[in-house]
Amino acid sequence: QVQLVESGGGLVQPGGSLRLSCTASGISLSGYIMGWYRQAPGKERELVANIIGSGGTNYADSVKGRFTISRDNAENAVYLQMNSLKPEDTAVYYCNAGRLTSAGRFVKYWGQGTQVTVSS
Repeated sequence: QVQLVESGGGLVQPGGSLRLSCTASGISLSGYIMGWYRQAPGKERELVANIIGSGGTNYADSVKGRFTISRDNAENAVYLQMNSLKPEDTAVYYCNAGRLTSAGRFVKYWGQGTQVTVSS
């Protein structure tokens, strides 16, 4: 079965750094657009960053310049380096793998999430 497992979350002070990892099993990530999403209490899940097959990246305005997404297809993993963390970055962070099937349907897989808490 398909599994995406996030790790690296934790408690960090404002201005600190964390590196999140997402490792997949059951699928090869080489054919997927990989993304990181986050959801804070009372808020809708939002896209933080994604990375396409050719290496191009996209970031939410709130994290641009502070976060970096990367992928290692050989390791079947995606990463999110988070620097200069702010209290408003506190959320559960989710790994996502998405692709457009030959039938024209976009399929997404989700991890269970990892908690990131930035003290105020």
